[in-house]
Amino acid sequence: MALGRKKKSDVAPKATASDERPGQMQTLKDAFALTRKEKPLALLLTALVFVVVLVLGIILGSSLHHPVYFGIIFTPLALLVAFFFFTRQANSAAFASIEGQVGAGASVLMSIRRGFTVTPAVNVARNQDMVHRAVGRAGIILVGEGTHAVRNLVQDEKKKMERFVPGIAITEIYVGNADGQVPLKKLQKKLKKLPKKLSNGQVRELRTRLKAVGGLQMPIPKGPMPTRMPRR
Repeated sequence: MALGRKKKSDVAPKATASDERPGQMQTLKDAFALTRKEKPLALLLTALVFVVVLVLGIILGSSLHHPVYFGIIFTPLALLVAFFFFTRQANSAAFASIEGQVGAGASVLMSIRRGFTVTPAVNVARNQDMVHRAVGRAGIILVGEGTHAVRNLVQDEKKKMERFVPGIAITEIYVGNADGQVPLKKLQKKLKKLPKKLSNGQVRELRTRLKAVGGLQMPIPKGPMPTRMPRR
């Protein structure tokens, strides 16, 4: 049987930029709602930043006898600076919204886009102290969150790793705001600054070996994380 030509109505429409826009707009709306809830003054400060930059531009233009011209030039600049300020505030609000929740450290670790493979809750105590494992070119990073007793869990997991993959560098990190701990909002930066000790090939081999170890299924706080903010 000869195949007839497809009608135009049968051909699937091509995706356009407008089809992708709702996803970014929804992310921005989520960030806006979260920031308004956690840091109500941040929105007012964002508007103030926009006004200040724009006024500075107009003042500069007035001194050069071109206030309107400089006002037009500084409007997009003021928007950019205000958006950058809002992004920082949204990041801070996102961390504040999950701080203190069970698995907050795992949520931040798993939002790292590249460079690390994270297995949450590889060791958990009854009081909800827990240890998460990240693997990257820095080796194995054990991240403990909870009470002071979580150090015992980290040491137990460290001994387990030393037996399972001997010779691999192991770094201990404790999430918190006390001395010797890493605040939740600085956790990603801390991991990224660790010195690289393994090649990419060694990292792949290490990840393959650790797949057999696995981890537990624990609840991870949900919500917009900093890395989900739309790119400027």
